[in-house]
Amino acid sequence: MAKDLGAQGPSIARQAYGEELRLRREAAEHTQQSLADAVVCSPSLIAHIEAGRRKPRVEDARRLDKELGTDGFFERFLPTLDTGRFATYFAQVVELEAHASCIQEYGAALVPGVLQIEPYARAIFRSGTANTSAADVDRRIVKRLERARILDGTDGPVMWALLDEGVLRRVVGGPAAMAAQLSHIATLASNGRVRVHVLPFSSGAHALAESMVSLMKFDEAPPLAYVEGLRTGHLHDDPATVAQCQASYDLALGDALSAQASLDLITSVAEEYEHAL
Repeated sequence: MAKDLGAQGPSIARQAYGEELRLRREAAEHTQQSLADAVVCSPSLIAHIEAGRRKPRVEDARRLDKELGTDGFFERFLPTLDTGRFATYFAQVVELEAHASCIQEYGAALVPGVLQIEPYARAIFRSGTANTSAADVDRRIVKRLERARILDGTDGPVMWALLDEGVLRRVVGGPAAMAAQLSHIATLASNGRVRVHVLPFSSGAHALAESMVSLMKFDEAPPLAYVEGLRTGHLHDDPATVAQCQASYDLALGDALSAQASLDLITSVAEEYEHAL
């Protein structure tokens, strides 16, 4: 994928890991295609690992070790590849977002992170733990706002945001924060940068009622699905699981308001918050 990695590029550890794979592959007289065939994956995945853009799954690393005779090296060093800038279960998702060609996200209770503005995010982080320090909140806000940079300009991923109506109605940070947050989303939608749909309360039960989900598609790699719960999250790359998540998203999207009706509702609710000030 021809994208500028900027501040969210591969970590030094992943670059070193990828370089080691390239050296071991060439020493074994494998091309990316022949190695991919041997370990049952796509050559683009091998290319992304070598470039430091993707972290292999444990089973991929084991097959690489077996094929290249590397005595467990690639499996053993997997834990060193997390950046530490975000929670371990989420760090890889942040890196992948920067390379995605399309992101489809469902906000079940909150505005998705890449769409959040500072006052809204600050209220979320303050409520997250009982004794959060101001410095810790500030650090987390900086990280969250960095993620939003993928929406800067026009060369970032196509972004779809499916929002439960409860996201609009739940007052996070007070009326002023909500008015600003919803106005921000409305601006992105009006400018065509983000495609936004709202699942109204009247839709009742729907296919995503039990969980949030983020679907990521790539130009030269298989799609992924990320599902998150309290203090935990899981990145799915199994094709059947990803397809099921996509099907659930599509079903829920079918129950949502149209793009224009969603924009009208978001704008109307933002005005309600402004009048409450």
